[in-house]
Amino acid sequence: MSIRSGKIASMAVSAIGIVLSLVLVIMGLKMGVFTSPETLQVFLRRTGWWAPLVFVGIQIVQVVFPIIPGGLTCVAGVLLFGPVWGFVYNYVGICIGSGINFSLAKQYGRPFVERSVSQKMWGRYIKWLDSPKFDLYFALAIFFPVAPDDFLCLLAGLTPMKFRRFAAIILLGKPLALVAYSWGLSTALDYLGKFLGR
Repeated sequence: MSIRSGKIASMAVSAIGIVLSLVLVIMGLKMGVFTSPETLQVFLRRTGWWAPLVFVGIQIVQVVFPIIPGGLTCVAGVLLFGPVWGFVYNYVGICIGSGINFSLAKQYGRPFVERSVSQKMWGRYIKWLDSPKFDLYFALAIFFPVAPDDFLCLLAGLTPMKFRRFAAIILLGKPLALVAYSWGLSTALDYLGKFLGR
């Protein structure tokens, strides 16, 4: 296979993946699956043994298409699978989705990223591209979730950063925030249940 035909095949697979993901998001929104953690839980329970795989797929989609609130899916993961497995499935889905965002930006460039976000967000973070410390800023933003991670993964794809470095930052930076979120949420829910006398 030539480099050109390989590139065409890669673009075709990306396009098909994007279309399928959009279809799933639209179907989920119409069915009301993404209206609350409880409705998402009910939907996932109906999938039986496939629930973990379906959940990871939903997490991937919500990173690539931030139409679904990320907090909603993280909450649902902890409620349905518990703090440990909820963390694992959240982590796997979010890391894969982040990698897809990075790869899409690498493949389709700046016009794609600009069309994917609001002008306000673009204007707020575009100056990071000109900084020689982009990798450091990106790592800190992932480690201490104070910025829009999904967008920053797209932005990272516009820099000379290699996928290996990007993956290392995501894989090492995401766990702290997700562990804190998963365990914190679990503790809060236990406390609320005791407070309400359940």
